[in-house]
Amino acid sequence: MIDHTGIGVSDVARSAAFYDAALGALGLRRAIQLPTDTGADGIGYGRDFPIFWIDRFHPHGVKQHTAFAATSRAQVDAFHAAAVAAGGTDNGPPGLRGVETGYPAGYYAAFVLDPDGNNIEAVFREPSR
Repeated sequence: MIDHTGIGVSDVARSAAFYDAALGALGLRRAIQLPTDTGADGIGYGRDFPIFWIDRFHPHGVKQHTAFAATSRAQVDAFHAAAVAAGGTDNGPPGLRGVETGYPAGYYAAFVLDPDGNNIEAVFREPSR
């Protein structure tokens, strides 16, 4: 199981504005921020501790994909709206993804490209009926 992960970004301040909004809609916040005067320049997002980092010391521009768990369809919708309003690019509006395209039944998700082109997803896995 993964404890935490992160991605490199070209501009931490620009990306922070995007992730503050997008991840805020999922109930995540800045859990820690490394000081810029150390050369570390990074922000860890989470609830009680950082689970997702953005920083300038890892390579950026490699077009990574990260999916965040949502607790409802409404939270996926809010994530997408907040991420696009904060400068993200729609890469798949909120909706059920089809079993015929390889998604499991009840997979409700939205996709947004962050300022560096990383594919960021929010997903709600509906309970089986």
